[in-house]
Amino acid sequence: MTDCAQYRRAMLADPQAASPELAEHLAHCPECAAYRERLLRFEGRLTRALRIDVQAAHEPAQVPPMRVRRNGWLAMAASLVIALLVGTLWLGAPHASLAADVVAHMAGEPEAWARSPLPAPNLAPVLAEAHMRLRPDAGTVSYAQSCLFRGHHVPHLVVQTDMGPVTVMVLVHEPVAATRMFDEGGYRGTIVPVPGHGSIAVLVKGEEGDLAQVESVAARVKEAIVWTG
Repeated sequence: MTDCAQYRRAMLADPQAASPELAEHLAHCPECAAYRERLLRFEGRLTRALRIDVQAAHEPAQVPPMRVRRNGWLAMAASLVIALLVGTLWLGAPHASLAADVVAHMAGEPEAWARSPLPAPNLAPVLAEAHMRLRPDAGTVSYAQSCLFRGHHVPHLVVQTDMGPVTVMVLVHEPVAATRMFDEGGYRGTIVPVPGHGSIAVLVKGEEGDLAQVESVAARVKEAIVWTG
């Protein structure tokens, strides 16, 4: 099954790409549909901007000075438009990419869903490495590892809740501007900004719990974190 990261890579390679897998993903993912629409708009603007640049470059030699200056300005404007559009396109992509990377990381640690309480001596070093600790009201932690994620070691925890085990990844090096919900790759969850400390990703498997419950767990865990450095 095609996930968001695979779909967007295919669109960046060819915005007109079409296959049954891509079409199926697009039909069930409004965020990727919006992303494709932005990408197609970008491609159209880029084509128009390049057309201005090419026309300016092929003006006849005998052109009034005022027109030469105007065409030079248009060519410069076209280049600026291209740069701004490329920047906008890439700035719009990181959230989904971060969610996809979190989901991909989960697939590599199936043992994380154990339900037995984790002894405090096993939890403390994982949290200390991230300069944090958890108050008891965070819930029962049943799994804790310091995992390599995007070039940094981050706490990967599983907290037991009324709806079952919930994974929490504390992403100190991944700031986000706003809360982002996601549902992909067999997981659903949220990425919540933590001002001054990056973000936290909270997710559950498949249909376990609804997104409102996941948001509630994320808020509780966020409030239970005590930063020590």
